[in-house]
Amino acid sequence: MSRSPESAPMSNVAEYSVSEISGALKRTVEERFGHVRLRGEVSGYRGPHSSGHAYFSLKDDRARIDAVIWRTAFSKLAFKPEEGLEVVATGKLTTYPGSSKYQIVIEQIEPAGAGALMALLNERRRKLEAEGLFAAERKRPLPFMPRVIGVVTSPTGAVIRDIHHRIADRFPVHLLVWPVRVQGETSGEEVARAIDGFNTFPESGAIARPDLIIVARGGGSLEDLWGFNDEVVVRAAAASAIPLISAVGHETDWTLIDHAADMRAPTPTGAAEMAVPVRADLLAAVAALAARHSGAVSRRLDQERRAVAATARALPSPDMLLALPRRRLDEASTSLGQCLRVNLSEKRRAYGEVATRLAPSSLETLLREKRADLRHHQSHAAHAVTGLVQRKRQRFERIAADLQPHRINARAEAARLRLGTLGERLTAAQALAATGRRQALASAWRVADSLNPMRVLERGYTIVRGPDGEPIVRASGLEPGMAFEVQFAHDQRRGAVATGEPVAGITPAAAGDAAAEPAETEPPKPRAKRRAAAKATEEDQGTLF
Repeated sequence: MSRSPESAPMSNVAEYSVSEISGALKRTVEERFGHVRLRGEVSGYRGPHSSGHAYFSLKDDRARIDAVIWRTAFSKLAFKPEEGLEVVATGKLTTYPGSSKYQIVIEQIEPAGAGALMALLNERRRKLEAEGLFAAERKRPLPFMPRVIGVVTSPTGAVIRDIHHRIADRFPVHLLVWPVRVQGETSGEEVARAIDGFNTFPESGAIARPDLIIVARGGGSLEDLWGFNDEVVVRAAAASAIPLISAVGHETDWTLIDHAADMRAPTPTGAAEMAVPVRADLLAAVAALAARHSGAVSRRLDQERRAVAATARALPSPDMLLALPRRRLDEASTSLGQCLRVNLSEKRRAYGEVATRLAPSSLETLLREKRADLRHHQSHAAHAVTGLVQRKRQRFERIAADLQPHRINARAEAARLRLGTLGERLTAAQALAATGRRQALASAWRVADSLNPMRVLERGYTIVRGPDGEPIVRASGLEPGMAFEVQFAHDQRRGAVATGEPVAGITPAAAGDAAAEPAETEPPKPRAKRRAAAKATEEDQGTLF
């Protein structure tokens, strides 16, 4: 059963209003912490407010506290706070009842070094800069008039509205918005995926591929903008095949994506102004160019008309042009009859001369001369044929004499004797050549037999082969635990495993000597015998050449 309010027991706990408890907390904090010195990193500093006061935060790796510097104290500071610097601040702790927060009112501030985030940011910036991601030569120019612009930002913030309104005012184009978180732990990954996603759009796909990408976000503290300092974001911006504008934060805010982007805008609105030109200005410029073109064409036509008129005035009239040809025609027609008569008389004279040469008496004289020449040539040809026949008959008789049986037998006998001599010489040469080749072959075989590795194995040597069957010639080729094969004479082989340690009782020098000398040594030959054998070997080897 529930009790009625009248029957509920009265509590003896004192009741406070919100203002009373806030005032009590304020007095407790101010009395307990009069003056304190805090060491922390400046965060969220944007310079003095329009009122002259400065509002920011001091933080370390586990906590943060709001800070304020009143206008009167700010003007007296020898050192002004900067974003990301680690400082030592002296002031009073107090509370702000309007928001139930406590803060420090700073009276003096001194630098203590760079903060952790700024140190990490500088280290990352130097690393990426060393890789060439910030190089000016790899930055691409922005398209003058993009048809489609991709925007990577939050779809619910004021940034996308500002960009949309600014582009609509200047030059309306199609906008593609890729919604991402612009603050928080996952913001960097989402921005990088958005940049890569725009780059994967096909040129002629269902969704138009952007000609330009804008990565935008409003202002904020270093922590708020930290996602745009992520390494994955910087690499995605540097690898983008589409030109990219970075518009993160306000004009005083700098992030690593600003260095990797092709262009950095101070604000999202500035990015929209960089992305597209002013349509009205383009129309005015085109109209001015059209007017200049029309004026230039008109002036050129006027100049050509004046030039044609001047040329026409300088040309003579048709009567003046035809006067000289008319005169020449009249003179030619006058002299034409006389020239025909002279030509006719010359042709008649030439005909008379030819007719004289064709008279019958002249033809008879020429015929008699040709008959005499023909008889002379006939007699000369008869004498020539007679002499040729006599020379051929004499030659035939000489050949017939040479073909007599006794002469043919004599020549055959001489050829038979010569052939026998050549046969004997050939047989002797073949025997001599065969003997030389046989000696050379025997010498080469002795040399090859001395170089046979099986002969070396018969003298006590062995061949060590690795797992791949290749010979191992150095001890460094045998690693501990490595299986190998030892080949003896007569192709006998045994497997073995390397221990990696020398055998007890055999020093390295002795082992080297044992490897260098065979197991069974032959008795040394006398020096004279060795010299004779070396000389014989040299002579035998000389026959090879």
